[in-house]
Amino acid sequence: MTLVSATDLRTLIDGDAPVVVCDVRFYLADHDQGRREYDEGHIPGARFVDLHTELAGGEGGGRHPLPSVDVFTELLGRLGIDPATHVVAYDSAGGAIAARLWWMLRSIGHSQASVLDGGIAAWTAAGFPLTDEVPVVDPVEFPPRPDWTGTVDADAVAQSVEFGGTVIDARAPERFRGEHEPIDARAGHVPGATNIFHGANLGLDGTHLPLPELAQRFAGVGQSPIVYCGSGVTACHDLLVLSLVGVDQARLYPGSWSEWSADPDRPVATGDA
Repeated sequence: MTLVSATDLRTLIDGDAPVVVCDVRFYLADHDQGRREYDEGHIPGARFVDLHTELAGGEGGGRHPLPSVDVFTELLGRLGIDPATHVVAYDSAGGAIAARLWWMLRSIGHSQASVLDGGIAAWTAAGFPLTDEVPVVDPVEFPPRPDWTGTVDADAVAQSVEFGGTVIDARAPERFRGEHEPIDARAGHVPGATNIFHGANLGLDGTHLPLPELAQRFAGVGQSPIVYCGSGVTACHDLLVLSLVGVDQARLYPGSWSEWSADPDRPVATGDA
């Protein structure tokens, strides 16, 4: 199950199969806000996972480079996650942050990974409780994995554009067009990229659009598009939806716009083109 409802998650928590819930709330303007909100109230049993320090921090370019696979599997072990564990991630952004953990798990071959549809708001709307109790976790051993799969670098992005491949920019339209750039070195987008804003994957209630509508949003992208965003995080939300609609060979450009725009030798386009 790529997406689980609040009721599905409650059933998983109450069941016998091993499940670990991860709270991945994160706010770019205030890196500590997610932890504060977790301390105030979270889904019972959930472990807090910090995007900025635990799901990023490697040697790659961009604002949130992937950690090494060894560092990530060590984190999984500390969280009590082994290859038999079903991991469910949630956030307060409709899955835009939680999808990063989902993608990282899938990238190393851990298929038992899901995102809570609608995030913590869906959980509370269903009448389920929150707690401020931090669970005691028994560490386990997560076996080594060779490397990330499904990633590309900036040269591969440029080559894809040159030869007519699909490159998807998951940022908001005004950032894609270059009208507003709050954080990165230059405004605009990778020339030839198509803008499919991750936030528009959601309905007004914060849950994902029906599958036919999602399929329509990504119609014509082919079977192996490259997806980027500002720093390789919200791009994972488009990758999650691509998985839902049957596009399983989509790839992530982890460096994303924060890396591309910082390189003066990389071209930049603006507007809708």
